[in-house]
Amino acid sequence: MKSASRIRLATLAGAFVAALSTTSARGDVVMDWNAKADAIAIEKQIPNASNARGQAMLHIAMFEAVNAIHKRYAPYKLNLGADGSLSSEAAAASAAHDVLIALYPDQKPGLDAMLVASLAGIAETEAKSKGIELGKQAAAGIIALRANDGSGMPESYRPYASPGVYVPTPTPIESTSSKITPFAMSTGSQFRPAPPPVLTSETWTKDLNEIREIGGSASGKRTAEQTTMGRFWFFTGPQTYNPIVRQVALIKKMDLVDCARLYALTSIAGIDAFIAIFDAKYTYNLWRPVTAIRNADLTSNPATPREASWSPLGSTPMHPEYPCAHCIVAAAVSTVLSKVAGNEPGEVTLASPTAPGVTRKWARLQDYSNEVSNARIYAGFHYRFSTDVAKDMGKKIGELTVATRLQGAVAAVQPKP
Repeated sequence: MKSASRIRLATLAGAFVAALSTTSARGDVVMDWNAKADAIAIEKQIPNASNARGQAMLHIAMFEAVNAIHKRYAPYKLNLGADGSLSSEAAAASAAHDVLIALYPDQKPGLDAMLVASLAGIAETEAKSKGIELGKQAAAGIIALRANDGSGMPESYRPYASPGVYVPTPTPIESTSSKITPFAMSTGSQFRPAPPPVLTSETWTKDLNEIREIGGSASGKRTAEQTTMGRFWFFTGPQTYNPIVRQVALIKKMDLVDCARLYALTSIAGIDAFIAIFDAKYTYNLWRPVTAIRNADLTSNPATPREASWSPLGSTPMHPEYPCAHCIVAAAVSTVLSKVAGNEPGEVTLASPTAPGVTRKWARLQDYSNEVSNARIYAGFHYRFSTDVAKDMGKKIGELTVATRLQGAVAAVQPKP
C-alpha cells in the first residue's frame, strides 16, 4: 500500500473509533457503518466513482429500512412493509452489513464482527429479529436494483496516437464511470455543460495564464496559505465529505431516520456528480494545464507563452481536465446539506492526510465548496472556468436530488422508546 494510503487509512481508523464511541449511545448506527465503508475503501484503494456508488447503495438501503418502520419520508424505490414496533437500529445495521458484504465479500469476517457489535446492545425480542429481517430485505432490494447498472463495464480507453508514435502508457482512470446508471439524474449527460472555451478566447487566455503563474510547483505568486490549501485538497472522494455530513447530523441532533436520510441524499448527489463529471470529461477530452502550458506554442495564441518545464504543485489526476471533479462533488454535497440543514448549520471542520497537522474550518457550507474550487487552481490541476462550470453542475445535481428523492413527510410514526 502506498504511504499516502497508509496515512489516509490511519486517519480513517481514528475517525472510525471516534464514531463508534460517540454515536453508539445515540443509537445512530448510520455513522458507524459509514466510517466502516470509508475505511474499507481506503484500504482497498477503491476508485472514487465505484466507492461513491457503493456508499449510495449502503445509505439508501439503511434509509429504506428505517423509513419503512417510521414512514416519515417517501421511499427511494422499495415498498417495504413494516410497523413501528421493529428495531430501527437492528434494521439499519443489518441492511448496511448485507450491502457491504455484497460489495466486498472478502471483508466478511470483519463485517460479521461489526454486525454482532452493532446488535449487541439491542434486547433479544421479536422487534430485533424482525428488524434484522427488514434490513436484509432492504439490502437485497437495493442490490437487485443496481445489479446491471453499468458499473462493471470493462475499461477500454483508446489513447489518441499516430501509428508508431509513442504516447505515455498509463491508462486514464474512470473512463467508464459515466456509464453507471444515475441515482437521481435521468442520464449521465443531463447536466453536460457547453464545450470549454476555444484556445484563442479571452477566457482561455486569462485562465491559462492565471494557473501558469499561481499553480506551478515553483510559483512565486502563490501564498503559503494557498499552497497549504492546494495540498490539503489533494485527497478526493467520499472521505472528503462524509466527515462534514457527520458533523452536520450531530450539530442538528438528527435522529436515526433523519440521519439516514441525510447520508442517503448526500451519497446520491455524490455518485451522480461523479457520473456527470466523467461524462463531460471524456466527451470534451480537454488537456490539463501541464500539457497546455508545455504546448502553448501550438495554439496560435501569442498571449499564452510556452513554458517548457512547467509542472503543477501536485501530481495531475489521470483523467481529462474539463470540468473539475472535486468541484462538482463538493458543490453537490454542500447544496444538499444547505437545503436540508441550512448554509450555516454551525462550524464544520476537516483534516486531510495530504496536509498533516492542518485542519480547515468553515462557518458556511458555500465557503467549503468555494475553497475546494480555489484549491484545484492553486494545485495546478484546473482552470478557473472549469471550476465555475463544475460548481454550477454540482448545484443543479444537489437541488435535483433534494427535490426528487426521499421527499415529503408521510404519516410520520413516532419512534418507540
